[in-house]
Amino acid sequence: MNKAERAAGMPETPQYQYAQRVGNQLFVAGQVPHDSQGQLVGVGNALVQASQCLHNLSLVLSVHGFTMADLRQLVVYVAGEQEQLSAAWNATTEFFAGHVPPATLLGVARLGHAGQLVEIDATVVRA
Repeated sequence: MNKAERAAGMPETPQYQYAQRVGNQLFVAGQVPHDSQGQLVGVGNALVQASQCLHNLSLVLSVHGFTMADLRQLVVYVAGEQEQLSAAWNATTEFFAGHVPPATLLGVARLGHAGQLVEIDATVVRA
């Protein structure tokens, strides 16, 4: 599982699949703010974590032959107060140079890893 992602520099994720392609669609699991060694980055910093999630999302898309232009919707999950949501959104708008695909920004109680503030999932369809 995840051999192509591992070869591209993504961390090992036992019992977790990054993405699955079905025709012209890519079903992507929520991307977390881990570096290539599987370490959480940007502890306490939603801007840094969102940037890492988006970097990871871009890498997963490229591994499966898709590009960021194929994104049809983003969901940005953020644990924390309003300033964390704002920071994650700022990272998102910066990453897309102000041209964010349709997106939802959601405040949540907690995410899957200790210290994790941001997770981003996407709907991906090649036209």
